[in-house]
Order: sequence, then C-alpha cells, then structure tokens
Amino acid sequence: MKNPRSVSKEQSFKPGLYLVATPIGNLGDITLRALDTLRGCDTILCEDTRVTRKLLSAYDIRKPVLSYHDHSDDTKRERITALLREGKALALVSDAGMPLISDPGYKLVRACVEEGIYVTSLPGANAPLTALQLSGLPSDRFCFLGFLPAKSGARKAVLEEWGDADATLVFFESASRLTATLKAMGEILGHRSIAVVRELSKLFEEVRRGNAAELVSFYEENGAPKGEIVLVAGPPEAGRTEKKVGDKEIESRLRGLLKTLKTKEAAAIVAEEAGIPRKQAYALALRLVKE
Repeated sequence: MKNPRSVSKEQSFKPGLYLVATPIGNLGDITLRALDTLRGCDTILCEDTRVTRKLLSAYDIRKPVLSYHDHSDDTKRERITALLREGKALALVSDAGMPLISDPGYKLVRACVEEGIYVTSLPGANAPLTALQLSGLPSDRFCFLGFLPAKSGARKAVLEEWGDADATLVFFESASRLTATLKAMGEILGHRSIAVVRELSKLFEEVRRGNAAELVSFYEENGAPKGEIVLVAGPPEAGRTEKKVGDKEIESRLRGLLKTLKTKEAAAIVAEEAGIPRKQAYALALRLVKE
C-alpha cells in the first residue's frame, strides 16, 4: 500500500479554490493533504498574513500570500476570481480552523459557485465541533451561532430567539464578556447545562461544566478565564432535574408570584426554578394576567 503522503504528492492540482483547515492551537493538528496543498498551490489567500506566515514557516512552506478578510471588497474578490479563471490553484485559509465557519470566505465561495469555478474543502481542526465533543452535552442536534452580540440588549435578543430550540447551542465569546453572557443565559435559557470550553488543543485547555448560576459564581470568585472561549448550552431537557415540573405546578407557582411581582419578574423566577426558557414562562404569565 502506498504511503498516503506520497499519493497526495503525485496528484496534480486542478485549477480552483481550495478551502484549507488550519490548526486552532496545536500546530500538529494539520493534515498531510493540507500541507501538500499549501506547498503545491499557486497562492495562499489568508485572513492575516502575519499569522499565516508563522504556520508556513513552521513547515518550511514558501508560497506567495494574499490578504483576504471580512473587509475585502468586490474589487479584491474580482482580482481573485480572475486568477482562478486563468487556471490558478488558490488555497484559502483563516487564522485558525475551517474557513467560512465564523471566518471570511462565504462571499468568495459564492462568487466562485456563480461562475462555475471549482471549489473543494480540505477538512480539519474546528473549534465549535471540538467544543461540542468535549462539552458532554447532546450532540445529535446542535446550532452554531458564532459570536454573540457585544451589547446586552442584542445579546439577550439572540438568546431569546433561540431559547426554545430543541438543540444544543454553541457560541463564541470573549473572556471579558463571559460573566455577563452567563448571567443572560441563566435569565433567558433557564436552568440548563452549560460548558465553558477554552484554549482548545493548547497547553491550558479546560472544560468547566455547570448551570449558569454555578458558573457565574465560580468566575466571580476566581476571575474571568483567559484565552479563546467556546460556550456550549445543552437543550432545554438537558438542564432539567430528573423530576420534571408539571405544567399545572408551573401555572400554580406563577399565579402565586403574580399577586406580588411584575410579570417579567415572576416569569424569570419560574423559568429558573422549572428549567424552562424565560420566553415560555413569560408567555404563560401574560396569559394568566389577561385571564
């Protein structure tokens, strides 16, 4: 049987766009096929040339690089598609992980597809999927939502929009906003399981699990963690206790709270106690108020 590396070296590169996954932390997490493609392509399109040159230097790859990122305009895309029409083989990489997965590339791929230009993907390291694996939460159905908005109101709106989804939710978040986001998740998503996964594939890789309140308490006591963070929130059922709270019990509890509290306050308390989305508790509270 031939060595896989020698097989890939024998292959010629078809003109087109190659979407190449790069390591998310550990430089060893790059495939042989990716290395051969980076060595054999005509030009490498990259998010940040400085970051990509470090990777190329580590593997002694000397190829021209061309910047392509979220702010690249139509003129830059036309320049790239012109090279592809001339028969060039171009590799597209992001700073880390899979291109297009919360990284630049979608508009370029769309332009190539519209022009009938060959596009293929070289899969590899991926932060959202790795975090989902390590979270210990249901992985049969999930939604990746990228970075949550920086502003509190917009962040809560996204959580409310997806709060009723019967799926595990995966987000990117910065260390500086982690505690605020966990508080919002507790308020809106209710008592469900959450995993804070950080520094994937690096020396200080860590997974911390718990509900929102437990995680907020830990980080307020120990300080915000450093590094790159992926948040994974289990589906509604994953966060509930084994003894589920029945609809009648929820309604009865709401009726009692509504005698002394405002609708939103009562709904927030019941959502946390029953492990249901705040949106669901609030809708029930509004119905009871009207009655």
